[in-house]
Amino acid sequence: MSSPLTTGPGPGETHGETADLSEGPGSDGTAGATTGEPQDLVEVGHARELRAVWVATVSNINFPGSQGVDPDGQKAELVAILDASAAAGMNAVMLQVRPESDALYASALEPWSRYLTGTQGEDPGYDPLAYAVEQAHQRGLELHAWFNPYRAKANLDSPAAVDHISQLYPEYAYEYAPALWMDPGAEPVQDQLIAVIADVVGRYAVDGIHFDDYFYPYPNGDPFPDDATWSAYQDGGGLLTRADWRRDNVNRMVERVNATVTTLDPAVRFGISPFGIYRPGIPEGIQGLDQYAELYADPLLWMQSGWLDYLAPQLYWPSTQTPQAYGPLIAWWAGISSGGRHIFAGNYLSKLGSDAAWTMDELRTQIQLSRDQSAAGSRGNIFFHVGPILANQDGVADVFAAEFYATPALTPPIAAQVDVAVAPPMVTVQQEGALVSHQDPGGLRAWVVYRAEGDGWAIDRIVPASQTDIVLASGTWAISAAGRHGVESAGVRVFVP
Repeated sequence: MSSPLTTGPGPGETHGETADLSEGPGSDGTAGATTGEPQDLVEVGHARELRAVWVATVSNINFPGSQGVDPDGQKAELVAILDASAAAGMNAVMLQVRPESDALYASALEPWSRYLTGTQGEDPGYDPLAYAVEQAHQRGLELHAWFNPYRAKANLDSPAAVDHISQLYPEYAYEYAPALWMDPGAEPVQDQLIAVIADVVGRYAVDGIHFDDYFYPYPNGDPFPDDATWSAYQDGGGLLTRADWRRDNVNRMVERVNATVTTLDPAVRFGISPFGIYRPGIPEGIQGLDQYAELYADPLLWMQSGWLDYLAPQLYWPSTQTPQAYGPLIAWWAGISSGGRHIFAGNYLSKLGSDAAWTMDELRTQIQLSRDQSAAGSRGNIFFHVGPILANQDGVADVFAAEFYATPALTPPIAAQVDVAVAPPMVTVQQEGALVSHQDPGGLRAWVVYRAEGDGWAIDRIVPASQTDIVLASGTWAISAAGRHGVESAGVRVFVP
């Protein structure tokens, strides 16, 4: 993620079967649904919210904690991260799988990441992404694959494998301290990225594709050395200014990634976490880096064009820091959401306790400010990074679990899929609960369990779709099915004697 330097770097949704829905939970002693009997369907739903955490692999920030740990040790680290995330109330994890145009998964296109073994291209003896997806889903967590589109090396002195993109296309690999950067204006670079993402979406059951804020690199005082590709563009008759051309290179990449993901699996969410300030003076009084002019990123266009499912602006400043104040920024970002797409604020969790400004009360304020904009499109938070949750620094994991995320929630549905209905589950009442099944088990994320409360339904828990035996106490319940795209079915009313 970028440095936070200012001069550098809701409502419930139910889309399913709605015929013959009851007006309330009822408690008439019926046995609910059993094999061969009609199911009693009720309308259910709850406030949705993304509650996510970034797991950084670059420089071994979070995973693995050091290079060369054996497979069992790395698996144990992943389990600890996922357990801590689930216990804190998270419902999604953004795992960095391409920090340096490499792979934290078995790939025929790019070499193994050096952050696994210490040597780029060396097989770690297992597939971290496959293991992370499996373990995350067992805990009811979404697993989003986080890619860096253009960074080839985080440090210039690290050796590259022979099949690394910087070796295959050295003419497009530029030293731009402190990193090696691939040229966003080079078609082979973009084609490689699209192929990599298509490969991951096609082979892994990931729930999302995620980019952070690195497009053209943050300025280091030197011009970005893309004279050759710029000249080639001009020689080919290109009429854009150099700045517009650079933005167009990034825009075309974003559009292609969206088309690729949507075509291969529309239930996979695609989003980007840009720098937290769009342009200085937007909104009024905000100061800082101009990402439109200096990173050549135009997240406003991406949202307006429908090229992604969400933006997660990195709002890495305290709410009291007026030139970059959290409140006005989240209000502006929420206001640009459109078409049912969302804003998920990025929060600088790893600053917690670093100085007097970064307290638990500040974090509480930021989450509340995000929630205050829910109706406008702010529907969750992503925290950088998982380290403080693992350590329960200043009690943050306890605060998340008890204060903010005590009530479970599904993530918001994918905007383009909200009308793709999900059939209700088939439920058989058992002595101590219910046995659930579904006509499309591969299309499900979870079962959602509601308890009767007054004249309505209150969410009780979310159960991974792989678990088909649900323990229920005596009483009246409703169970719905949630699709991988986030749409929830009607609930099946169940009475347990």
